[in-house]
This record gives sequence, C-alpha cells and structure tokens, in this order.
Amino acid sequence: MHQHIDTLTIGTSGQGLYEFTRQARGFVASSGIRTGLLTVYVRHTSCSLLIQENADDDVKTDLGGFFRRLVPEGMDWLVHTTEGPDDMPAHIKAALTQTSIGIPVADGRPVFGTWQGIYLFEHRHRPHRREVVLHLIGEE
Repeated sequence: MHQHIDTLTIGTSGQGLYEFTRQARGFVASSGIRTGLLTVYVRHTSCSLLIQENADDDVKTDLGGFFRRLVPEGMDWLVHTTEGPDDMPAHIKAALTQTSIGIPVADGRPVFGTWQGIYLFEHRHRPHRREVVLHLIGEE
C-alpha cells in the first residue's frame, strides 16, 4: 500500500459552492496510485463538502436557496451568536452535510460520474481561507 497526503487552501468570497474537482484530479494523477481511495476532509466547522452536478450553475443557485430557507439567519432561539448571525446557521448547515467524502480511484483517476464535481460549500458571508486535506491510499 502507498499513500499520499496534501492540503489545498481554497479561498472563498462568501456563501456558495466552490468547485475543486480539477485540483483533486491533479492530486490523484501526480500520486502514481492507480487503484485506491481518495479521502477528502475539510478542517472547519462552518463549511462542508458536497459532490454535486457541475454542468449547470442553476444547481448551485438552487442548493444555496434551499439551505438559506432550511436554516435561515435570525432564528431567535439560537444561543451561539457571538461570531455573527450567520455563524450558528453555518454550523447547522455543516452538520446536515458532510466534512469528509470518500471517492474511489480506478485507472489513476477519481471515479466521478459524468456530471459530478466536488465542492467546498461555504456557509459564512465573509471571505475565508479553507483547508481541505486530500489523503490517497492504494496501489500503484
């Protein structure tokens, strides 16, 4: 078994989906591993990861709208408010999605579907620099 690990820094400019499929593919290609498992992990509690369609930007718009309606800001029962009105809703959105995703690797490539891409889902309004850890284990 061989393994490779690296950390991507993804700059965000506010709430939304930030695709990093190209960087994940490049990481796998440079590893020399042909068959294995790529684990993608985000090191934060107010953003998350999604595998989602990357062919139509309307999908990103609709997902953002859905989560804003599902977990709106200004819920008067929230206790954790010291970091701003978007912080606790961001934590809830992250809890409803995921911070780690496993992606199979075959023939030296992540096995994404035709229209799939991997995204950092930023839940905060202000810009952030998010760290995403890529860990690949497998056989050359």
